[in-house]
Amino acid sequence: MNRTHSRTIVASDLDRTLIYSAAALALGMPDEDAPRLLTVEVHEARPLSYMTEAAGRLLVELADAVRFVPATTRTRKQYRRISLPGPQPSYAICANGGHLLAGGRTDHDWNAEMRRRLADGSAPLAEVRAHLAATADPEWLRKERVAEDLFAYLVVDRDRLPGGWVKELAAWAEPLGWTVSLQGRKIYAVPKPLSKSAALAEVVHRTGADRVLAAGDSLLDADLLSAADSGWTPGHGELADTGWTAPHVTALTTGGVAAGEQILRHFLAAAAA
Repeated sequence: MNRTHSRTIVASDLDRTLIYSAAALALGMPDEDAPRLLTVEVHEARPLSYMTEAAGRLLVELADAVRFVPATTRTRKQYRRISLPGPQPSYAICANGGHLLAGGRTDHDWNAEMRRRLADGSAPLAEVRAHLAATADPEWLRKERVAEDLFAYLVVDRDRLPGGWVKELAAWAEPLGWTVSLQGRKIYAVPKPLSKSAALAEVVHRTGADRVLAAGDSLLDADLLSAADSGWTPGHGELADTGWTAPHVTALTTGGVAAGEQILRHFLAAAAA
């Protein structure tokens, strides 16, 4: 592969950053002006996630210029449902940093290292799950899930979710070493040592990269963006809603699937600079 900047890493969140569900597309234009969409994920024989066709071409170009590293909160199984344009990334960060895929295969040594860090730096998952079970109301709770035996998340009815519940959960979780993040219909409870930036640091160490570009939309992406030399956030999502920023991070105003395309253009321009 002809990499013009082989020591540059582009580490990007996927959902609502580069790829979008039908509910998150937010096209905001007449149907006749809507961009052509590329299906990048199928689940139970139905299309689930998309990017614009232009974004697909940009991603192929980007993967030929830099080392592209997807960085997602998805489990390995959920990540493997995604079929992005271009070659398979040499590294992928899954489960919010709990798993590192190298050449598509799980690096079990990395997972063991992360579990050691969790044991030393945060309250056990069982304690957090018990609190969620005791405080979540069946009126608005739709599902409770555990991801890779590393963290928990709830699927909720946002219209019925009490306005202060997430803040109360975050205040309870903070002294226990856990972070709470609201993304769409999902509320994530994640131990602080479990981070995308920790896995990114491992990829940087292994590859000898000297520059990192990043993008993301949620609180769980803040550490990834903070660890990068330059970063971008879309005009939607948790970081945009809270006004989170950093000197080297550009907050875009574009939202929806068009933001994914714009982020890829910024990645390419920065890689060529």
